[in-house]
Amino acid sequence: MLKAYKIEVKPTKKQTTKIHETIGICRYIYNFYLAYNKEVYEKEKKFVTGMNFSKWLNNEYIPNNEDKVWIKSVSSKAVKQAIMNGEKAFKRFFKGESKFPRFKKKKNKDVKVYFPKNNKTDWTIQRHRVKIPTLGWMRLKEFGYIPLDSVVKSGTVSQQANKYYVSILVEENINTNNIGLEYSEGIGLDLGIKDFAICSNGKAYKNINKTKKAKKLEKSLKRQQRKLSRKYESLKIRNKKEGGNATRQNIQKQIVKVQILHQKLTNIRIDYINKIVSELVKTKPSHITIEDLNISGMMKNRHLSKAVSQQKFFEFRTKLTNKCNWNGIELRVVDRFYPSSKLCHECGCIKKDLKLSHRVYVCDCGY
Repeated sequence: MLKAYKIEVKPTKKQTTKIHETIGICRYIYNFYLAYNKEVYEKEKKFVTGMNFSKWLNNEYIPNNEDKVWIKSVSSKAVKQAIMNGEKAFKRFFKGESKFPRFKKKKNKDVKVYFPKNNKTDWTIQRHRVKIPTLGWMRLKEFGYIPLDSVVKSGTVSQQANKYYVSILVEENINTNNIGLEYSEGIGLDLGIKDFAICSNGKAYKNINKTKKAKKLEKSLKRQQRKLSRKYESLKIRNKKEGGNATRQNIQKQIVKVQILHQKLTNIRIDYINKIVSELVKTKPSHITIEDLNISGMMKNRHLSKAVSQQKFFEFRTKLTNKCNWNGIELRVVDRFYPSSKLCHECGCIKKDLKLSHRVYVCDCGY
């Protein structure tokens, strides 16, 4: 079974420079592929595949443009993967699964560098370090997290808020029947915004975003975002006075401060989800039932969109699905239109006129 691990690393100055260089070139190639495809489609109504663009780039564009030779200074596999990521984005757009691909901005740092495994010596795992193709040995921040007997298939290096992370895909022998036959009764989950989840056994998991720590970070984030906005306004004024030559070092520092706060909030929410999923699985239920929520539809409500995105329901469902598969627990996904709240669990009677304001439903049968 394939399993992914993500861990923070401590690169040297030389490795940091190489990572920045590779990320910058991959971002440039991704944006170049999007712009090239857009231009060709407007003229000829054709779509250029990633393979054809890669051939044109290496055989025609770079040899005929000496000022673009720097593209060859990084791993060709990483550049090729950036092109294939652009192709996947276009295919999702053509299928109606997503909007038109957007260009990647330097300040967002949303580019991951792909390093494939070409031979057995690539992607070697040790207790305290990992060997990455073209980068060499890199020290891990957490020791013993990745199993030493794992077979690495591929990996990526990414940067988030001045920190560097390695994500690897490994093949492990996971026993999917390790819980055994001693099952307890099933558990039903009702996800929400007031509380993150309420279980059928009466257990309630609070909304982590309403805690004192999360609120304090949100308040600090708003303050830092206002500072960033003021710096951009100041930059516009200085550019007019200096003819567009104003420096922006302080803006870059402020962007990092905002990214750090975003990352702290994300880590708090994901850690909370991991703990909930782990606690649910450890109860050894025969099955877990959740509702197939229409997250995209809920996000269209401007009054709820922020609260829904903060809860990370899709992240929770993904992690719960994986944990259930690894532990041999059945995960039941109920249709979103199933009248579970209106249905009496004793006689099966459905109360059609039940409103959202009715928090307790008492059936005519007495239950």
